[in-house]
Amino acid sequence: MSQIKEGTLLWEPSEERKQQTNMNTYMNWLKKNKDLHFDDYHSLWKWSVNNIEAFWESQWEYFDIQSSKPYTSVLSTHEMPGAKWFEGAEINYTEHIFKNRKKNKAAIIHASEIRNTSEITWDELYKETAAMQKTLKDLGVQKGDRVVAYVSNIYETIVAFLASASLGAIWSSASPDFGTQSVIDRFKQIEPKVMITVDGYRYGGKDFDRMETVKEIQAELPTLEATIAVPYLNKDTNFTGLKNPITWKNAVKNKESETLTYEQVPFNDPLWVLFSSGTTGKPKPIVQSQGGILLEHLKALTFHSDLGENDRFFWFTTTGWMMWNFLVGALLTGSTVILYDGNPAYPDK
Repeated sequence: MSQIKEGTLLWEPSEERKQQTNMNTYMNWLKKNKDLHFDDYHSLWKWSVNNIEAFWESQWEYFDIQSSKPYTSVLSTHEMPGAKWFEGAEINYTEHIFKNRKKNKAAIIHASEIRNTSEITWDELYKETAAMQKTLKDLGVQKGDRVVAYVSNIYETIVAFLASASLGAIWSSASPDFGTQSVIDRFKQIEPKVMITVDGYRYGGKDFDRMETVKEIQAELPTLEATIAVPYLNKDTNFTGLKNPITWKNAVKNKESETLTYEQVPFNDPLWVLFSSGTTGKPKPIVQSQGGILLEHLKALTFHSDLGENDRFFWFTTTGWMMWNFLVGALLTGSTVILYDGNPAYPDK
């Protein structure tokens, strides 16, 4: 260790490994389709930051972005604020999640301290998302409405998000270990129409009932019209007292008969609202767009994480951290996403 100094290269993949990466596949694509030749990652990076319109347009083409309307320009201006990407284009994030998927392949493997490990296939994920979309439509959710979630890191949460995004609605989630006021401070700012919630959760072998907390939160959300309730901690939970509750079972009961549709929205329309930690005043909303996150997730997860349809991707996170959003994005690559809810060191490491 005494020979290792700052800047010492500790590890480098073999040439064979480099040739097998998605990054190398992309570089070969640029050579074939754009007559752009790069000797290494650093030269590719330099091109990407000095030619940002050409770089991002290549991402659009490489990932075969589906757009119901063509874009008129890649970038409206280099001035900030005010720069707009791919103006004129209309897309849908959820549409790209389900594009070219193998029906019987595992989309999600999930486990928790409450539930045993189980799988959901792409076909099952599609059907439940379509059924949830129908429920949200019946509740009047439209493009631009806000759907919030006080939920655990379980597969129902991904279904609810994908259904919300498919309608062009705006998603925001918080973890059920968040306290009452911290959730109110977040959700009240964005005036939600529908709330998805769990009844509680288990962590480190201890049960935490959140029903009273949910009622307190809902009392401070005057725009809220309905609740989709997941009996996660206790399958017999009574959700009386919540705003027009619909149980998860009823929300997806027509999953064998529904067809998922994709509301086309402008590239720069919001996909979700994240929030800062709230350590300096109230949590501050961070809005990210359907198109921007679509391209960024495809880029980051395909090239930097090197994910593909034969991979499994896990990140230990709750729904209150932006890494949950990143984890969901791995579905864009066709990878199988791993969810775990609970203490990873319980009952032992």
